[in-house]
Amino acid sequence: MIAENLRAVQERIAAAARRTGRDPARVRLLAVTKGVDQDRLRQAVAAGQLLLGENYLQEAREKIRALGPQVCWHFIGHLQTNKARAAVDLFHMIHSVDRLRLAQALNDAAGRLGKVQEVLLQVNLAGEESKSGAAPKDVPDLLAALVGMPHLKVSGLMAIPPWLPEAEEVRPYFRALRELRDRLAEQGLTADPLPELSMGMSGDFEVAVEEGATLVRLGALIFGPRPPKP
Repeated sequence: MIAENLRAVQERIAAAARRTGRDPARVRLLAVTKGVDQDRLRQAVAAGQLLLGENYLQEAREKIRALGPQVCWHFIGHLQTNKARAAVDLFHMIHSVDRLRLAQALNDAAGRLGKVQEVLLQVNLAGEESKSGAAPKDVPDLLAALVGMPHLKVSGLMAIPPWLPEAEEVRPYFRALRELRDRLAEQGLTADPLPELSMGMSGDFEVAVEEGATLVRLGALIFGPRPPKP
């Protein structure tokens, strides 16, 4: 079942990319593992899904240990500054860098581990108090500060738009993130490109792909609904 779900999702991603003339190979599926047991994760890995994303460090430790080095792990949850070293130790990419203090902690941790940590800047597009992320107006200054940190590599932007009942209603937020990325590139704040746009989840990922997503974060469509919390 999980292998079939993965095939169906990849087909939908490819179709969405082609609708706007994009190469489907430029869009990666990040399978979200929050609340997913190791048996289902092993099924996904056996089906070729080697890019996994986790929201919680403690869950990630156990899963990373169980699944081994073949899997590439991304951290997609809110990250406390005092957990920076653990995150750098565990994850290939961190999607949720939203403030200077966290970036400094990650840079210091990566330096101690002899690593250059790949990160994305999280943007709070709608100014929602319930969500993390830098305000769009603050992103240029945050990016400029991170570019000077030798142990961080900023690869793009991430956003979690407001929940809306129709996917088309979310399109302006995805477009806004892409346009923000493009403006940052035009301003020459970094010598390297910002190729990654992490946006789109189960209810709206096709619209996100049409608007330029390179990483879509899907859980329930692959693994089924998460069990209710006890």
